[in-house]
Amino acid sequence: MARGSASGIRRRTARTNVAGSNRRLLVGRLLLVIALVLTGGKLIQVQGFEASALSEKAQAQRAAKQIIPAERGSFTDRSGNVLAFSGESRQLYANPNLLTKTFDEEHAKNPAKPTSEQYKREIARYIAQVLPGVISEQEVLDALFKDAGFTYFGPPIDPSQARLITEKYPHIGAEYRATREYPARSVGSNIIGVANWRRDDRKIKGLMGLEASMDPLLAGTAGEKVSDTARDSNLVIPGTERELKAAIPGSDVQLTIDSDLQFMLQRQLADYARGAQARSASAVVLDAKTGEIYALANDKAFDPSAPSWGDSPDSNPAVTTPYEPGSVGKVITAAGAIEDGIVKPDTVLQVPGSIKVADRTVGDAWPHGTLPLTFTGVLGKSSNVGTLMVAQQLGEDRFYDLARKFGLGQVTGSGLPGESAGSLPPRQSWSGSTFANLPIGQGLSMTVLQMAGMYQAIANDGVRMPPRIIAAETGPDGTRVERPRPEGVQVVSPETAHTVRDMLRSVVQNGPGREQDGTGPGAALPGFQVSGKTGTAQQVDPACRCYSQSKYWITFAGMVPADNPRFVVGLMLDQPAYGTQDGSSAAPLFHDVASFLTQRYQVPPSKEPAPIQTLQVP
Repeated sequence: MARGSASGIRRRTARTNVAGSNRRLLVGRLLLVIALVLTGGKLIQVQGFEASALSEKAQAQRAAKQIIPAERGSFTDRSGNVLAFSGESRQLYANPNLLTKTFDEEHAKNPAKPTSEQYKREIARYIAQVLPGVISEQEVLDALFKDAGFTYFGPPIDPSQARLITEKYPHIGAEYRATREYPARSVGSNIIGVANWRRDDRKIKGLMGLEASMDPLLAGTAGEKVSDTARDSNLVIPGTERELKAAIPGSDVQLTIDSDLQFMLQRQLADYARGAQARSASAVVLDAKTGEIYALANDKAFDPSAPSWGDSPDSNPAVTTPYEPGSVGKVITAAGAIEDGIVKPDTVLQVPGSIKVADRTVGDAWPHGTLPLTFTGVLGKSSNVGTLMVAQQLGEDRFYDLARKFGLGQVTGSGLPGESAGSLPPRQSWSGSTFANLPIGQGLSMTVLQMAGMYQAIANDGVRMPPRIIAAETGPDGTRVERPRPEGVQVVSPETAHTVRDMLRSVVQNGPGREQDGTGPGAALPGFQVSGKTGTAQQVDPACRCYSQSKYWITFAGMVPADNPRFVVGLMLDQPAYGTQDGSSAAPLFHDVASFLTQRYQVPPSKEPAPIQTLQVP
């Protein structure tokens, strides 16, 4: 019995164990199936539903976005000569502290490796060899031994030179820089201005002149690109760069100026101003028919490529700084009187030594008794008294209307930034003595560009063409768009303009006899008829708030050839040494400028010399 019982127990235990094993196996399989289902579901979720989002997230983690700088547009002169263009360079930089730590730690582990000091000196020697005359070995050492986490050093350099340095010494970096080049250097600098790289904006930015005022047009639109970088590194993986948005280059701008003429005018003006000991000087050359600015200069220019340009003048006085023109302004009275038939060129006026207007007594620049001057002689001799006699017949309202038509008291719209409108007192503000000053060019102000514009109207049969300096723009797609010519203003009739132009020839005539001499014979040019007007305007003395007896503006405005005008020239000297040869008249400077103009542009000589006109009746 006992053995049978034991056998039954073993059989029951075996069956129980088998059943337990089966259950455990079943549970295990079930858990495995559940795990596989969950894993499969997660896989479907990740690779199916979330694949795109996760891919984008991973891409974002390793992608580096970069700006693609737009190429800045260029400036050219009227013949296509480049005055400003953009290139690219590299700025060297380093992390002195990191460099020290890295190499000193490696040297401590392996004394055969160089110390940070040895490595830095090796770098400095190499850079000085690659960039001779650009940066010295000591300058590099000064930068590398700084206690700094980051430092730029040296000027921007050519990308190929930077590549040599960074490939040999990876611890030296080279950052992209766009550069602005001015191949003509100071030529036209007051007009063009300056632009340079602004690190904060990551682009070249116009800072003054046309570079600043036309910055949106020139700058273009930056693009964007992305590239993949290695994990935990800023190193770009080759072949992973992708352009998101292409950069759009800026437009090119063609100016109306002639760079050769501009160079000559700047040089001659500076030389003349120096000889006259003038505080400053300005000049402009206009096309007599179109009003286009062929050259516009100041005696002080600067090189926008030089590091020290910031200490130079930051404006363009020829258009920003008005002055009182003096007798050059008498053309308004002359044109009005001829237009209205008040006088003729040969009308004889008995001109006394002085005239009283309201509470002011005005005299001529030279003492005299009553003189029988023709109206041509009033201009040729620049008589204040004779001019005021005729101006009183013309009337204040008519004078004011003509002054506005000649462009006074309003900007010319030339396209040059910072342009001043000058000053023409509002008609309602005039007192009785105001008209003692305005007809002789005092009490009002204008820029040298406005002054030349007045004479351009006389040269162009009475039609004043607003001056302009922008000829055309060429967009990034290569399409050239001409700037439309502004509409002209009919100031006086063609007949009046022709008559006044002929009368102004008397200003530059010489003899016979001193009584028939004009005030500006130094402006005469052999072989060409010349018309023009001299001016001497007293400056206000701040001490007494009255007109000074020693400080003047000296002006000249004229045209060549007078019988068929091609060019108009305006000149101004500020506070020259009055009484000296160069300090008393700008007529000789006009002669020099006109001589260059007629030769450069092969202007045909006048068919006959200008006739000697009677200024003073015997």
